[in-house]
Amino acid sequence: MNVTDKLNKLSDMQAAMDFIRLHYQELRDLILTPEIRAALAEIDAEERTASEAASAGIATLTDEIKAEVVASGATVKGSFLQAVWSKGRVSWDTKSLDGYAAAHPEIAQFRKEGAPSVSIRAA
Repeated sequence: MNVTDKLNKLSDMQAAMDFIRLHYQELRDLILTPEIRAALAEIDAEERTASEAASAGIATLTDEIKAEVVASGATVKGSFLQAVWSKGRVSWDTKSLDGYAAAHPEIAQFRKEGAPSVSIRAA
């Protein structure tokens, strides 16, 4: 089987998973009365409100921690989490350096190229 065939098979398998999810959601919907649906809607709304508040607090505290760790320049460990400080990445203008390397081939020995990678996306 070639890669195109495998991609098509993967797409079919993903569609089958969607069908399974829909099928079981339909079965759930058959047993839910309007009263239960209304109660679940209220619970979902309360959950959203609580989750949004908690997420906002988490985001604020995360930003504070990151700012303090960057300022200190050192990793900090808690009981369950750690804020790992990392040195800033160095980047180069590859297009310009490739042009420079054409005129100065001696720098080509310092060039490293990583392995290719693949991500699967919708067509």
